[in-house]
This record gives sequence, structure tokens and C-alpha cells, in this order.
Amino acid sequence: MPIYFYSDHEAPYGAFSNFSKHGFTLDGKYWKTSEHYFQAQKFVGTPHEEEVRNAPAPKDAADWGRQRSRPLRTDWEEVKDDVMRRALHAKFTQHPTLPDLLLGTGDEEIVENAPGDYYWGCGKDGSGRNRLGALLMELRTALRREAEEKTTKTTDDD
Repeated sequence: MPIYFYSDHEAPYGAFSNFSKHGFTLDGKYWKTSEHYFQAQKFVGTPHEEEVRNAPAPKDAADWGRQRSRPLRTDWEEVKDDVMRRALHAKFTQHPTLPDLLLGTGDEEIVENAPGDYYWGCGKDGSGRNRLGALLMELRTALRREAEEKTTKTTDDD
């Protein structure tokens, strides 16, 4: 049975939302949320990056990042999945409870139930690409592999 998430306030999977208040350090800077990081990377190396990084709330970061009056980096479409992948890895590895939450989903499909987003979410009719859910499942597999390797190494060291 798929695991759906959307709002950062929905238990137990609200932490999967990019709006969840799980800050992290990446690229030598502190980011309040993964939404702040993702949106700011659209303007990396410009003053807009810092403006978005310092946005008061994730919704502000999202709104500012979507403003096309700001100069979007030319390679954005090619790098956006990797940017999100890096943000999720930092977020989930810098908060001790998050790996367990993600691993606790077993092998279930994880779906961002975002009715207006057909790229990162499933869209209103379920036909969206669900890239955020896919990246979370990819991270879950990587965390599981790391945990198994740690267990194997510990066993081998005995």
C-alpha cells in the first residue's frame, strides 16, 4: 500500500515534505529546510541564492524561487534532480530520527500527494512523475545498503 505525504504537519510522514523544519548544512552553509536549499540552487553563485536561503519560511523560499524575474541558471533542468538528491541526503543523514522513519517504510511506494505538481508529485489525477517520492525511495535503498554494510563490517570485525 503506497505511503502518501504532502504537508509537513501530517503525521507520521510530514518529515518527508521539503517544508519540514529539518535544517541541515550543505555546501558550507546552513539551510532551514530542503525547500530553501532546492529553490536557492536555481540561482547558485548570485545574490538571489542568499536571498532565497534567508527566506523566513519554506513557502517564501518556494515563491521566491519560482519568480521568473530572477535569472534561473541555464542548466537547471539538467541538474534539478541531483540538487534535490543532495538536499534529501543531507537532511536525512543529519537528523538521527529521519533514517529510521524512512527505513520504516519498508518497500512501500512513497508518493508526494501534491495535486498541483506533476513533476515532483503525483498530480491531481495520479499521473504525475512523483520524482520526490522516487528520490526518497532511492535514498531509502542507499541507507538500507549502508546499514547492512555497517552490520557486515561489525560482524567481520568480531
